[in-house]
Amino acid sequence: MFELDASYTILLVLCLFAACCFEFVNGFHDTANAVATVIYTNTLKPWIAVIWSGTWNFLGVFAGGIGVAMGIVNLLPVETLVDQNIAHSLAMVMALLLTAIFWNLLTWYFGIPCSSSHTLIGSILGVGLAYSILPEASGDAVNWVKAQEIGFSLLLSPLFGFSVTIILMYFIRVMTRKTPMEDVVFKEPKKNMPPPWWIRGILFITCTLVSFFHGSNDGQKGVGLIMLVLIGIVPAYFALDVNFDPAKLPSSLQKIEQLVATIDSSTLSKSDRIRLMETKEMNARLQTVFASHSTVNEIPKTQKFKVRKDVMVMDRNINSLLKKEEVRLSDSEKDTMKKELKVVRKITDYSPRWVIVMISLSLGLGTMIGWKRIVKTVGEKIGKEHLTYAQGASAEMVASITIGLSTSYGWPVSTTHVLSSGIAGSMVASKGVKNLQPDTVRNILMAWFLTLPVVMIMGGSLFLLFRAIF
Repeated sequence: MFELDASYTILLVLCLFAACCFEFVNGFHDTANAVATVIYTNTLKPWIAVIWSGTWNFLGVFAGGIGVAMGIVNLLPVETLVDQNIAHSLAMVMALLLTAIFWNLLTWYFGIPCSSSHTLIGSILGVGLAYSILPEASGDAVNWVKAQEIGFSLLLSPLFGFSVTIILMYFIRVMTRKTPMEDVVFKEPKKNMPPPWWIRGILFITCTLVSFFHGSNDGQKGVGLIMLVLIGIVPAYFALDVNFDPAKLPSSLQKIEQLVATIDSSTLSKSDRIRLMETKEMNARLQTVFASHSTVNEIPKTQKFKVRKDVMVMDRNINSLLKKEEVRLSDSEKDTMKKELKVVRKITDYSPRWVIVMISLSLGLGTMIGWKRIVKTVGEKIGKEHLTYAQGASAEMVASITIGLSTSYGWPVSTTHVLSSGIAGSMVASKGVKNLQPDTVRNILMAWFLTLPVVMIMGGSLFLLFRAIF
């Protein structure tokens, strides 16, 4: 299929398998986020809950689009790290995969709700920073603009889940005060007794929504990981979307050229003038390529990755220039520029259907296995009291809304931290901070703070080790 040596082909297959393993582990690591509440409120039997959750995780991957996946891909500028040496690309890919899988398995073994998002993003940052210290390093090894955006979403989402769950719990208490419903929704569920049908329906719906949105967000992380593997190892086949029509691009490139030409370079710094000059050269090369080829397959294999690099670097250069006060373009001109850049980026921002199918199967199957450790932590050890119906419904409703909104904006968030913080918020709303179990909260916070530095160091170290070996 690919023009690779037998040994590299085997390594490629192993890397793709490892990426599926990461998503599989992500599935059973994060199952608790959806099923803990329905299990601990006796809404669903455990085996029914995990199969149902797995099914909706599977479907969620197909509905999520590729916004989050491309955020993962663009966090690590592959066009900077990848060169003609396939072994160097393998070093990058293997460091990412081994780090992400190891940390996910370790935290699952100890029953600590840890974020797969933090794990993957930390390993990507570690590889990028490790590359930057190599003598041959050139260009930015990490897309810091994208890193800041992702970091903001990862930080804000658990705070949002915690605070909004408290507000929702307060609203439910006010609405049910001095009514027969108050005793039902705020009392501990009776052992082995299912809740009233209407409460059961609400919890069933929230479980379904969390599962679906988890698939739509976390599934894309696996898609992004596989695209990093494919672009890094076989860029001649996956650097560009072969199904895209290049005829759509010349007009957009011409509009970009016209707008770039209006920028007064005399007002810019030396580095920005160089960036502007590079942008003009890349735009000209891209116009020449797309004017002379009617399909992506007609572009020579040796040239496809160069085309991708021009598209990506031009996009970053222009977005950087648009933030400069010295660039005197009107708001409408800036909006036009961003709109046309999105059109051009469609040739690079994609994922083959078989990748999405492979990841959805891995996530769905993983959801049905190995769920007990984290479920026990989420259901029993965050708070000192048993989950009530109001707590379970509030935490899952807020989690599903948070994850769904994040997916629509293309932000990767931690389903684990959003749901865990939501349950913590529901416990605080019931009886205050004293209702939290300090040991569990401390372990979760330690995992939250340690994950990024640990996986960054591990990912970077493995990358340097594999570069030296290969």
